[in-house]
Amino acid sequence: MRIVRQLGEGKPEPAVVAVGNFDGVHRAHQAILGAVRAEARQRGAMAVAVTFDPHPSRVLRPQQAPPLITPGNEKIRRLAATGMDEVVLLPFSRDLSLLTPLEFVEQILVRGLHAVAVHEGHNFRFGQRHAGTTADLQRFGAEFGFDVRVHPPMLLRGQAISSSAVRDAIAAGNLRRARHLLGRVFSLVGAIAPGRGIGRQRTVPTLNLQHYEELLPAAGVYLTRVGVAGATYNALTNVGVRPTFGEHGPLTVESHLLAPPPEGLSAGLGDTMEIAFLARCRDERRFDTPDALRAQILRDIAWAQRYFALADHKRIMVG
Repeated sequence: MRIVRQLGEGKPEPAVVAVGNFDGVHRAHQAILGAVRAEARQRGAMAVAVTFDPHPSRVLRPQQAPPLITPGNEKIRRLAATGMDEVVLLPFSRDLSLLTPLEFVEQILVRGLHAVAVHEGHNFRFGQRHAGTTADLQRFGAEFGFDVRVHPPMLLRGQAISSSAVRDAIAAGNLRRARHLLGRVFSLVGAIAPGRGIGRQRTVPTLNLQHYEELLPAAGVYLTRVGVAGATYNALTNVGVRPTFGEHGPLTVESHLLAPPPEGLSAGLGDTMEIAFLARCRDERRFDTPDALRAQILRDIAWAQRYFALADHKRIMVG
């Protein structure tokens, strides 16, 4: 898959295109991109996903911008998994946001991408102030010579699958629903950060995720699988603020691996780790003493070990 950051790079080729934020690359996104790939193969054209960096809300409404389900490279990785030939990362700016719907079509779809077909969801909006609708896109398609396919909403138990629905499920700690909406286990990727040694000295040793500013599940204890240093481990992960130790502030993410890692792994600060959240174990709460907390963690570990002993690992692999 080719990643393009500026229109006009490379040899012009006809393209079947989908444009969107694609946060989460959830099941509805996957369906649209699958249709793009299929039509591109039929036409002998490029299958192209166009997305924006940063997310438009971070430029237009930074105070209301939601945390991302799939930030940066994670979104590119998920888009690549859909079989796209090319992902175009358009730098989003106020200048881009001021393009009229007609200018957006002319500059990006026609001259920039040589689109022969465009696939979009039913609620797709484009151009200045989101003035362009799918009806406008179909009208422009007839004028400029590209086909337009508008996809109906994909429903799950009566609710449309959307990035907002995925975000709400994860933020509430409802990982089962998030998994159904995404079509996969929710996972996040970040760097290993140095800890303060509290777990190793007072409770159980953990791998600590570097401060993470994007979407996290609700505070609590989770059954997870952690990918690090080329291996994957069953784990117990706490998302919270360590109330037993009187700490407050942003959420921290600490994972206790249920099997001992290779010797020297704990020295790999800055290495990347991936945490796949499988199920919620319990809420985070304050204990009267570190010993009481440690006793509860040991009970959590025993429960987690039983869970993993019974689980079908083929269905809960990281990613």
